[in-house]
Amino acid sequence: MMLNRRHIRVKVMQTLYAFKGSESDDFSKDQKFLLYSIDNMYNLYLLLISLIIEVQKKAESNLEKKQNKHLATKEDKDPNRKFVNNEVFQVLLNSTDLKDKLELYNIKDWELDGEYVDVVFKAITTSELYEDYMKTNTSSFKEDREFLVDVFKEIIAPNDKLYEYLEDKNLTWLDDLPTVNTTILKLLRKVKPSSIENHFTPKLYKDLEDKQFAIDLFRKTLLNRTAINKEIALKTKNWDSDRIANVDYVLLQMAICEVKNFPSIPAKVTINEYLEIAKEYSTPKSSVFINGILDKLVKEYTEAGALNKIGRGLL
Repeated sequence: MMLNRRHIRVKVMQTLYAFKGSESDDFSKDQKFLLYSIDNMYNLYLLLISLIIEVQKKAESNLEKKQNKHLATKEDKDPNRKFVNNEVFQVLLNSTDLKDKLELYNIKDWELDGEYVDVVFKAITTSELYEDYMKTNTSSFKEDREFLVDVFKEIIAPNDKLYEYLEDKNLTWLDDLPTVNTTILKLLRKVKPSSIENHFTPKLYKDLEDKQFAIDLFRKTLLNRTAINKEIALKTKNWDSDRIANVDYVLLQMAICEVKNFPSIPAKVTINEYLEIAKEYSTPKSSVFINGILDKLVKEYTEAGALNKIGRGLL
């Protein structure tokens, strides 16, 4: 699976941040947008996986062109096919499950934007990695796999032109990119000759519960906003509310909602998750500020017996 709970929380945060209505408004449109922006991660995943396949096809057609040249050299006629025959490429090319998904999601972007395939292909074939790899004519599956892992990690993932292209295609993808890149690397590292047919078509959510978590967290935070805001106001009396960063406000709303309305999630886990998100998405002091407020609230709920957590170790 690709999505973890932290990334789900980030997606909910972004949707709540953009939400301009009040809790009495109909927010089904916003909920749809939330699920759409999560689903759209899968498009990004398929786009990058298909880029790897396109690089192989580009290499193949380049070899054919050289062989058919009017003045083909001996090397043109009998080239080193190690790169095009890389066994991990072959697993990707032969996966009918992946082929079906690419068709289902209508991933045809590289047909229109082939120059980006050229950019990546050139970056690979002019690299030391490639030069070392092509010193021999044959390789094992393990060597092929390690080579492609390194290519993805060192050449494709950090490519600036590709990054700009993805940013132009879809702004929310930039937040998804680290998660998607990690997923692709994990799958490349784990692929074997005997890998199952759907190795390269992971599920987006771990289970239905995770999808429901996204919806519930979004809805419950919105529906309880007024009450939650009162609790925040009581704990930030010395703060001018304009001084509290908007992102921090949303993160506090979500965290308080989660502590109160999700009995199976330990309060400690909730607090840690939102502190990590604050470090990444808000100001340098945000996590200290958020931690202080949540800590006080959880203590109060616990003393008042209002923390209805189930299971062990849930404080």
